[in-house]
Amino acid sequence: MPWMEQFEPANWAEAGWIALGAYALGCFTTGYYLVRMWTGQDLRELGSGNVGAKNVGRVLGKTGFFLTLLADFGKGAFTIWAARHFTTDPRAVAVAALAVVAGHIWPVQLLFRGGKGMATSLGALLIFDYHFAGVFLLIFTAGFGLLRKTVLPGLFAFACLPLVCLYLDPNPARTFGISMLALFVVFAHRKNLFDEFFIFLERHNLHHPSK
Repeated sequence: MPWMEQFEPANWAEAGWIALGAYALGCFTTGYYLVRMWTGQDLRELGSGNVGAKNVGRVLGKTGFFLTLLADFGKGAFTIWAARHFTTDPRAVAVAALAVVAGHIWPVQLLFRGGKGMATSLGALLIFDYHFAGVFLLIFTAGFGLLRKTVLPGLFAFACLPLVCLYLDPNPARTFGISMLALFVVFAHRKNLFDEFFIFLERHNLHHPSK
């Protein structure tokens, strides 16, 4: 089969409805609604302004953190499980994974100010192909052991997944989907990357602001 044909869904209508449902589920940003329900405040105006578990933890403590983390992870996993009940086309399932993460990062009802997609992506990956979740965990654990940080090792692990996909199953459509998923997550964390970059420069006296 020519490699371009692998990018053509067998049924555009089916894939479209699955993607729409996945995006809608992704838009249910648990952390935002928990904080709104318990405090009446807009989480986007508190802390980092992010609606993910870490910022929820700053406002609601450990309970809010873990509830948000589990819900965000769960909606990614549920989306892939549900998609496989509506289609046998793995390409449409991959589209569902991208859509639920896009909904979490850019929820339409919150004016596209959502979370960063890491937990939702991991939930989707676990059901899509547990090998990816396993490799992510190994790379992340090694990075955390070296840096004692979570964000940078997590982003590096996500960035490695397209290479892992090429090694495990050199399928262009599958690799494209995993690459886009990794790109979504890394792009959503771009501020973290810039912050870490400037911290590195300052620690090594390489950052000289203009006078």
